[in-house]
Amino acid sequence: DATGAALKAIQSAEHVATGMSVHPRAWDLTFPDPMMTRCTSCKRCTEECPFGAIDEDEKGTPYFKPGRCRRCGTCMGACPERIVSFKDFHVDMIGSMMKSCSVPDDEDEPRIMVVCCENDAYPAIDTAALQKKKIDPAVRFVTLRCLGSMNLVWLADSFSRGVDGMLLMGCKFGENYQCHFAKGSELANYRLGKVQETLDRLQLEADRVKMVEVAIDDYEKVPQMIGEFVEKIKEIGPNPFKGM
Repeated sequence: DATGAALKAIQSAEHVATGMSVHPRAWDLTFPDPMMTRCTSCKRCTEECPFGAIDEDEKGTPYFKPGRCRRCGTCMGACPERIVSFKDFHVDMIGSMMKSCSVPDDEDEPRIMVVCCENDAYPAIDTAALQKKKIDPAVRFVTLRCLGSMNLVWLADSFSRGVDGMLLMGCKFGENYQCHFAKGSELANYRLGKVQETLDRLQLEADRVKMVEVAIDDYEKVPQMIGEFVEKIKEIGPNPFKGM
């Protein structure tokens, strides 16, 4: 741990000296690779990027500034056209992970998708498992770089396949935020305000989606958070798309 901390400090000093961002994903050398031919200049990525890494030219077309990018993927979650991707992290990749999860045909056996950030929520879940805490077997976990990279298309795809509920677990936001990417978790919560439109289109209940804030030391609370959501989904009943 001491060696790792020292090397991180050296890396941070080198990055500051050259004007590069100091980011938690030190091993990742990929940057956003947008397909600009499909860009509609909606400006969502420029407005939501927490680090000002996306600007606009005189025509209002976004352009990316890699030196300021911290690779959180918030732009990927913001883009309604799904044109922003990284070489090792993109909408289709996460969508394929979700589609590969089996959905039981039995209406009494729910399937819950837990989408969690890799910085606080997933380590808390992992620690709960190491502590031999029991987690409901109905859930399947998918990790994101940051909950800010959550794209609403994953909700529609999952529910249309018969998934009964989706629980989003991200870092704490607000005045005393703990999000590694400043506003990623807060932006995910903001986007959830628009989920009702997606669920209405599928004729599903809004309570099938929930977001909770999780700190890395909340591992004792994680099983209860998940358990309560599973029980809520059981009360609502099975997804009508199940088995279709």
